[in-house]
Amino acid sequence: MVDVLIVGAGPGGMSAAIYSARSGYSTRLIDPMGCGGQLLFIDEIENYPGLGRTSGYKLSEDMESQAASFGVEVEYTEALSLSKSGDIFTIETSDGKIEARSVIIATGASHRHLGAEGEEEYQGKGVSYCATCDGPFFKNKKVVVVGGGDTALTDALYLSKICSEVVLVHRREEFRAQKILVDRVKREKKISLILGRNVRRIAGDGNKVERIELDDGSSIEASAIFIFVGTTPNTSWIGDKSILENGFVKTDRMMRTAIAGLFASGDARTTPFRQVVTAAGDGALAAHAADEYLSHQSM
Repeated sequence: MVDVLIVGAGPGGMSAAIYSARSGYSTRLIDPMGCGGQLLFIDEIENYPGLGRTSGYKLSEDMESQAASFGVEVEYTEALSLSKSGDIFTIETSDGKIEARSVIIATGASHRHLGAEGEEEYQGKGVSYCATCDGPFFKNKKVVVVGGGDTALTDALYLSKICSEVVLVHRREEFRAQKILVDRVKREKKISLILGRNVRRIAGDGNKVERIELDDGSSIEASAIFIFVGTTPNTSWIGDKSILENGFVKTDRMMRTAIAGLFASGDARTTPFRQVVTAAGDGALAAHAADEYLSHQSM
């Protein structure tokens, strides 16, 4: 039995663990990959307040060390199901059952990939799934954006303020995004459109992206490709679908779900902005809300 069980050890989960353990609660983090989450796939971070430029791996390492200093337990195991009986939660994992007085869901979300040749090879070397994270690294350079939804068009507009040229590639002839975004993109002189085409291959010199090849045989010389074809929340293990919205966990502003004692933080929850710093902030709020809940339970 633990006071606070945190499922997912990315920045949101580790932040929650630090706050929870520092408040004196027995705290356990579970994640089949250990600590880090999406941080481990970020080559450079330069917008986390107070750190300057660092790597995702280094930030993860520092967070994990800080959590350990407060006595957080880390278990390499995967959550398979979640249930509650009375005031006690039971998490079925790949290594058995864990009981907890409160649970924080911090399993994050996975970016959908194109499946194009070279996509995995150049991830972190010019292949990105986050314009605000990586766009500034390609200031005054030509980049490609892939996608046709709100995120793709919003981020293409964002990149047009930083990069010398943005080529927006979409597999359909029409966009799914809001009309106002489509109109803005079409008016932006630094954005050119290639519609009805798919990315076939991402090519480079082994260290960085140099060229994007399309399925019609044409190619685009570019320093980076930003892929926005959707995200999939890592919440399939949650049995109660009533707390989900399009797969994401619904919370209030204090990270509380509709189930007492169950909280969520970071990319797994419904949120308009998914960044390392917002996930960390969510984690702190979730731990604070769990503290309030457990304090009330003890009265």
